[in-house]
This record gives sequence, structure tokens and C-alpha cells, in this order.
Amino acid sequence: MAKLAPLLPPPPPLPERRGGRPDWSASLMVAALAGAFGSSFLYGYNLSVVNAPTVFIKKFYNETWAQRYNETISEESLTLLWTISVSIFAIGGLVGAFIVTPAVKYFGRKRTLLLNNVFAIVAALLMALSQLAGFLEMIILGRFIMGIDGGISLSALPMYLSEISPKQIRGSLGQITAILICVGVFTGQVLGLPEIFGKESRWPFLFGMIVVPAVIQVVILPFLPESPRYLLLEKHDIKAAEKAFQTFRGKSDVSCEVEEVLEESRVQRNIQAASIIQLLRDSTKRWQVLTVVVTMACYQLCGLNAIWFYTNNIFKEAGLSPEMIPYVTLSTGGIEILAAVFSGLVIERLGRRPLLIGGFGLMILFFVILTVCMTLQAQAPWLSYLSIFCILAVIASFCIGPGGIPFVLTGEFFPQSQRPAAFMIAGIINWLSNFAVGLLFPFIQIGLQTYCFLVFAAVCLAGATFLFFVLPETKNKTLLEINQAFAKKKVPSEARELDQFAATRKSSKEQEPSFSPALDNGETKAQIC
Repeated sequence: MAKLAPLLPPPPPLPERRGGRPDWSASLMVAALAGAFGSSFLYGYNLSVVNAPTVFIKKFYNETWAQRYNETISEESLTLLWTISVSIFAIGGLVGAFIVTPAVKYFGRKRTLLLNNVFAIVAALLMALSQLAGFLEMIILGRFIMGIDGGISLSALPMYLSEISPKQIRGSLGQITAILICVGVFTGQVLGLPEIFGKESRWPFLFGMIVVPAVIQVVILPFLPESPRYLLLEKHDIKAAEKAFQTFRGKSDVSCEVEEVLEESRVQRNIQAASIIQLLRDSTKRWQVLTVVVTMACYQLCGLNAIWFYTNNIFKEAGLSPEMIPYVTLSTGGIEILAAVFSGLVIERLGRRPLLIGGFGLMILFFVILTVCMTLQAQAPWLSYLSIFCILAVIASFCIGPGGIPFVLTGEFFPQSQRPAAFMIAGIINWLSNFAVGLLFPFIQIGLQTYCFLVFAAVCLAGATFLFFVLPETKNKTLLEINQAFAKKKVPSEARELDQFAATRKSSKEQEPSFSPALDNGETKAQIC
């Protein structure tokens, strides 16, 4: 890697920022929304879009099989084909998680998001044209390719958002990932209604609609800058980084932001981007990595899939007609969106830690109540209405914290050189856990029936307990401060080393009052800024 620091002139003294207003612009919001609309929105949409046309797609599978082999497909084979069609999305996501690290290094964060739309468009065309072509394999292949798109986007998007955001709104902007996932789920539910595309003659349009967000992102995102940190630390393009900072911060004087990242480049000028193995071997990041693993595993294993499985049955036992259930189910999507937006609005006030641990705590409470209600509702029919409330409460509790904050934390824990590897680890855990839930949940449900919720309550309890003792608050903190907090919680010797390092930096600050950067493992922060 070329050494950047000797080619740079000494930094001028940086002006002190006036006031406490976070530096952001309309371009920052547009970049976040356009990036999320073609990425996390599509992930959420593809989670729910297969629910409404399930009966019609199975009928298509049956007809195709009969035409091809002159016999009706067995119920077991049909169930297997449908299970593969649904679960192969997670396999594709795992492949995407492996692809994303080399992609963001070579193409950059923004260009990776743009190129990822090729997967979305190809998948949409395959699935939308499958009935016309008469090939059921096109749906399975399309779901796999769409999973690759999701695996790439769920790592590249949070990485991009974390690198373009000022630290004052880093959490709120990061929550856009979760908000757009919820909007995508809700959109899939709405378009799946019988009045729109939820009919036998129209179900291919549900998959064709995937093209729309992808095209919108392709149209908008090229006019917005690449991550300025990527441009400066990995491409060594100072002018492009300055322009990117000016666009995202909405001001002409970005000397503070540029110097902050340049100081990191001076420390990291001989450091190559870390691989997964190198990150796992870094003893100073062991608790950060473990926290990412725990939060991403709990994100998938906390039982939200069980909620979706039981929703229709609970609604039926509450006396709702089958025709009304799809419309009532929309309330779950609406609750998701409201809870995710609420989380985005309060995360910079309350912090990540209370929302994440509190979300898991509320899920434990409502899982226990739901188990009691479903076990006893035969004796007391009114308990079915309390079950509906518990379902909505579990969904809201998930979206307030566990549904989005894990993506934010992964971007906050690691320096530039380790961030791609960290997101790759997070993605692998996310998709492996997703696949495990799809594989194991039917057996858990058969064996435990309504008591399966207690298993998920135990998962939430384990996650909340770990986070209570390990996770520090990261709100509005630099990487040095986050590392110090981790070290003080778990490794006293490392905490003393970081305190000594901070004391050394403080001493040097007294000798160099015009500029005082704090650095830790390649991550920097200009204190005057």
C-alpha cells in the first residue's frame, strides 16, 4: 500500500466548531434513503412477498411437474420444493456475505451497492417470467440470487451509512437500515392483498416489482459521493474525499473532518485491510467481535419467525374470518414501521444499550405471557385477544432495539482496516442463524407446540444478560472511547494500557495545542472538532 503521509503537507490549525448542531445535509439523507431503498427495503420485501402467493406457486409447481413427468407431484415432494424455494434465500445470503468483503475493498461502498442491483434485476426477471416460461426452477434460482443481493446489501449498506454519518447522528442514520426493512415487509404484505397482486393471474407481478427499487437506486445513487473515508484511506484521493465531505456535511470548510481521517491514514499507512482470521486473532477486539456474534445471532434466533408462524392461527381463534386475516396482518407491518421509526428518533438520546437490552427484556415478558395465553385460551376464549396484543408487542419490542441496532454497532466497533472483515463475520452469523431457524423451527414447533416461545425467551434472556455485562454505551463516542469502555468492563490490564495511551496523548496535546488527534488501532478523532 502506498504511503500517503509523507506526500501530505502539515495540517493547518483547525477552527473550533461553533454551536452543537450536527453537520449534515439533504444529500446525506438522500444517500441514506436511496441506498436503503435499493438494499434493505428489498431484503424486507423478499421476506414477506412469498407469503401471499404460496398457494398459487404450489399449484404452478404441481402443474409444471404434471406436464413434465405426466404425473401429479406427491405432497412430500411439493413440500420439499417449496421449502427449498423459501430457505434457499438464506443460502444465497450466506454467499453474498462472503462476496461483500472483497467487493467493498475493490469497488468501494457505493459502487458495490450499485452493482448489487444486477442480482436484484436478474432475480426479479427469473421469478416474474417463471410461469410464462413454465420452469419452476426459475423461482428457486431467482430466490437464491435474491439472497445474494440481500447478503451483500445488509453488509455494504450499514458500512456505507456508518462512514458517511457524523457521529452525532450515526445511530439514527444507521437505523434507516431497519426502518426500510420494515417498510419492505409491509409493502410485500400490501401488494399481496387480493385486490392488488394476491390473485392467481397476478402473482408474477409481485416478483416483477423487485425491479422498481433497484432501478430507482441505480438512477439516484450515482449522483451522490462515495464514502469519504474509503476515498481517503483506501484510494488516497484527498480532493474527492473533501468534495464528499462537503456534500454530506453541507458546508465548505471540512478541514476538521479531512484531518481527522488523514491522521488515521498516517497511523494505518503500512497496515493492510484485515482478513477475518486476522480480526479473530486480534486480542484487543475479542469482545467487540463476540458482541457482534451474539447480537447478530440473537437477531435471527430471538423468535420473530415463530410469531409469524402462529399469527394466522391466533387471528382465527380470535374469531376473525379467513378473508379478514390478510388485512389484519397489515397491522403487524405497521407496528414494525412505527417501532423502527421510534427507535431511530430516540437512539441518540437514550443510546444503543438501553434500547437493545430493553427490547430483549420486553420480548421475554411478552413471550411468557403469550405462552400462558395460548396454553389456556381453550378455557378462556378472551385470552386469544390478549394473544394478539402480545404478538404486536413482541414485534414492537424487536423493532425498537434488536431489529436494527446490531447493524449500527458493527460499524461503530472497528477501524477502517477491520470494518469489512467485521461486517463479513456479522453477515455470516446472520445468515447461518437465519438458515438454522428455518431448518430447526418446524421440529421445535412439533415437539413443544405453544411452549416453543419459552425457547426463544431463553435466547433473549441469554442475549440480554451478555449485553448487560459486556456492551458499553457507544452513543456519540469515538473508537478510542469505545475500546476503553470494552477494556474496562472485561480486561483490566487492557484498560490500564489504554488509559496510559490516553494519558500520553493528553501530554502531547499540551505540547501541541493547535491540533490534538486521539488514535487507537488506526482509528482517529480530532479532539478539537
